[in-house]
Amino acid sequence: MSLPERPIAFVLVASNHGTMIINRNDVAVQDDFAYGVGHQLLSTSSFDASEVSFVVELLALRRRYFGDGVFAIDGGANIGVHSIEWARRMYGWGNVLSFEAQEIVYYALAGNLAINNCLNARAKLTALGESVGRIIIPQPDYYSPGSFGSLELRELENTLSVGQDVSYDPKKGVAVPMISIDSLELERVVSSRSTSRAWKWMC
Repeated sequence: MSLPERPIAFVLVASNHGTMIINRNDVAVQDDFAYGVGHQLLSTSSFDASEVSFVVELLALRRRYFGDGVFAIDGGANIGVHSIEWARRMYGWGNVLSFEAQEIVYYALAGNLAINNCLNARAKLTALGESVGRIIIPQPDYYSPGSFGSLELRELENTLSVGQDVSYDPKKGVAVPMISIDSLELERVVSSRSTSRAWKWMC
C-alpha cells in the first residue's frame, strides 16, 4: 500500500553549527528583506555568527571569574543554534537549559541537541513568563512560509508579522506550561538581551 503524498517542512542540513533539523519554510519577507533562522542557515550555513560569538565570550568570562559550573538559560531557544554553540563550548564546565513554547519547533530543538551530542543541555516544552501556570500558544502553519522564531506568544497592538496570518483565538491554540525564572530558584542570574528578541541568562 502506498503512502499518501504530503509536503515536507523539516529537513536535515549540514551547517556551520553542526547537523541541524530546520524548517525549510522558515522565512518571511518584509520590505525586500528576508528573515528567519531556517532561511539564514540555508543561505549562509550559519545564524547571526557575531551574536553567537559574543554570548560565547560572555560565558567564557563567566567561567573565568566565577569558576566551573556555569549555567546558561536559552529562553525562546527556537531550533537551538545558541543552545548548541553554548553546550558544545561549555562541555566539562557548564550546562544549558533551553526553553521553547512552540511544540513543533521544540521537537526540532530537542533533536538538534541530541544529534549534536549536547548532553550537557536540556530542552523544555515551556514558555518563560512573569508567573507559573499555562499559556495558550498560537499555531502557525509550518508547511507555509513564515519566520516561526518571530512568533509573539500573545497578541499585541504592534504584533510582529511572521509572514503569514496567525490566529490568536484561544480555541485554535495549544496550552503549554509557563514558568518564571524566579521559580527555578537559581542562586545567581545575569541576563543579556540578544538581538534575536529572546532573553538569554547565565549564572
